[in-house]
Amino acid sequence: MLRMMRKLILLTLCALLIGVSIVPAAAQDDDPLWWNDRVFYEIFVRSFYDSDGDGIGDLQGVIAQLDYLEALGVGGLWLMPIMPSPSYHGYDVTDYRGINPDYGTMDDFRQLLDEANARNIAVIIDLVVNHSAVTHPWFVASARGDEYYAEWYRWEDEQPNYRGPQRQQVWHPRGGRYYYGIFWDGMPDLNYEHPPVTAEMYAIARYWLEDVGVDGFRLDGYKHIIEEGSDQENTASTRDWVQNFQRYVNIVDPAALLVGEVWSNSFSAAPYVGAGADVVFEFDLANAMLESAMRGTNTAVAALQQRVIDLYQGDQYAAFLTNHDQNRVMSHLSGNIDQARVAASLLLTQPGVPFIYYGEEIGMIGVKPDERIRTPMQWDTTPNTAGFTEGRVWQPLQNDYDEVNVAAQIDDPDSLLSHYRALIELRNDHAALRRGAYVPVPNSDRALYSFIRQTEDQTVLVLINLSRNEVSDYTLTLDQAFVGLDAVSAFGADVDAMISAAEYTPITSLAPFSTHVIVLGGSE
Repeated sequence: MLRMMRKLILLTLCALLIGVSIVPAAAQDDDPLWWNDRVFYEIFVRSFYDSDGDGIGDLQGVIAQLDYLEALGVGGLWLMPIMPSPSYHGYDVTDYRGINPDYGTMDDFRQLLDEANARNIAVIIDLVVNHSAVTHPWFVASARGDEYYAEWYRWEDEQPNYRGPQRQQVWHPRGGRYYYGIFWDGMPDLNYEHPPVTAEMYAIARYWLEDVGVDGFRLDGYKHIIEEGSDQENTASTRDWVQNFQRYVNIVDPAALLVGEVWSNSFSAAPYVGAGADVVFEFDLANAMLESAMRGTNTAVAALQQRVIDLYQGDQYAAFLTNHDQNRVMSHLSGNIDQARVAASLLLTQPGVPFIYYGEEIGMIGVKPDERIRTPMQWDTTPNTAGFTEGRVWQPLQNDYDEVNVAAQIDDPDSLLSHYRALIELRNDHAALRRGAYVPVPNSDRALYSFIRQTEDQTVLVLINLSRNEVSDYTLTLDQAFVGLDAVSAFGADVDAMISAAEYTPITSLAPFSTHVIVLGGSE
């Protein structure tokens, strides 16, 4: 049961660790936007936890750490590719209906789904729709001229005279011909202008949703599905295909979540929502949150947040800081844990569906190449393994594992992990933080980011001091933000009095890098 909120609560996250309380989201069958009530956690299975001592993370390892994830408060998991693949990352799939043997079996995966669902944790998986592995039987058959598979990929007798969007080579030689692969020669793009390819991907989606029981998909390379000559991203043909794909998935499972990876600016990404995906990752906002955390001013995040609100109806976007393709948050911030706290506060108090990359909550570092931003999770101080495995780690640990790990932070109320837990609990406990409208609150100090989250039943004021300095000489301009809210007692004055005063200072002094959540009225 959701707990009734008190009429007024002041929670200062820099000083208070709140006991963990997992708040169940609405049942998926009853709520078409169930994902808005959950914080998602991205897992690279190879690096999360090894259950059998071979040095490689596996599905049983994820199962073993479900209690940790439940205590963290997450309500959803995104598993990076779990299908068979010749590469460590798994994005070149060789069998769309199988499980990578490094990770276990289909029985292991079904057990993970059962145990996650028992904890009210949804599970979505990466579905690599844009391309396959060069070793996939489809491509092997297509390359040798098999009549049925001949058009499953794009082939040209002469090399076309254009390159990719980043000036990369996209046409690759094989057997005297050239095939198209936008990412690299090991991942040839599927040809969705050939109807049997679409029919097969539909069948694959149905298999995972109906036969296996996943809660949805993260859709890789979603803006590259169909090229139009040298136009290779966000084409009209791509938008038509993804819209039809979403329609099909909604027929198979109306509650399934589709998360699109559209690594473009907000204006290009937003049109996919409701027309190909339920939410898409918001890359521009992620950059803005990191910039504000680094610079200690609200300029970047305030401007981008309002633009995002205007672009995405109902806040249907996936918010995040960084993911498996980017240098880690803590490396972006040069190891500054106070800035990492601020970044976490920005992520978890604002609208959207939050996604946390594994290890982000403890401040793991990582800078490209890709293997070094996907290193094993640091669980404790065990030499050479950090508690990830009893064997030899598949990828060397980061050098700071003896200081940055779960064991060192889990019982420390001042740790980054505790800050994440407290933020997630706040979000789970307060509907306004999950689904409330975003109302910017102007203030007199650029170091202060202030806004309201408001539902019909609840109003929450959030104050984040982004800087290393105390903020004391400031005022908030409430304007019409509280119109229609019943007056409640707040710091010796009622809300009507605060509105009439126009300028409001709820807390005399805001400590450096502090976050304050003030519930001005309402209940769950």
